[in-house]
Amino acid sequence: MEKKPKRRTRERILETALRLFNEYGEPGVTTTAIADEMNISPGNLYYHYHSKDKIVEALFIAFREEIERTLAAPESRLAHVEDVWLFLHLVFESIYKYRFLYRDINDLVSRHRMLETQFKRILAHKKRTAAAILEGLVRSGEMNAGPLDVEALAVNMTVIATYWLSYEFARDPRSREESRALARGAFHVISLAAPYLAPRARALFDELAKRYLT
Repeated sequence: MEKKPKRRTRERILETALRLFNEYGEPGVTTTAIADEMNISPGNLYYHYHSKDKIVEALFIAFREEIERTLAAPESRLAHVEDVWLFLHLVFESIYKYRFLYRDINDLVSRHRMLETQFKRILAHKKRTAAAILEGLVRSGEMNAGPLDVEALAVNMTVIATYWLSYEFARDPRSREESRALARGAFHVISLAAPYLAPRARALFDELAKRYLT
């Protein structure tokens, strides 16, 4: 049986930093703490990443690639209510995986020019995808909404999806109910559109909501 190749030090640095950033917040974690956690010297860490900013940027690039792949998925066909639940769950999984970015987003974008410009694009992509999903529901007859409704809903959905984990953290900083937090986020995003759903789609939404929130 072949042994798995050892992970490279660069990969281990990112994995360790992501775990510590998520647990303690990016501002509270130093490069020395990351090196100590890995049992390597600070010099070894600096050889791969010259500063904590470079680690943050590398993690953000990985997040951006993952979230953009997820956001692109619904564009291939018309959306249905059950598809929206799955899509939102995947979005929230990506957000949770890199949750330190969302917990400290205002601080991070003010300190990192690259994050500022790239996060704007991610927000625009989120809004564009939300609008495309809503328009698909309208075209498939599962939703009754005009262009202004769709525009407002897309913005509000983007805001809630972006700041939901910040809300959950502020509400209960020591909570470990990760899956329930994701489910609640998905529910509150799609519930914005619930009043506009056609009767069959609304009934399906109500049934799916029970499964997600139990």
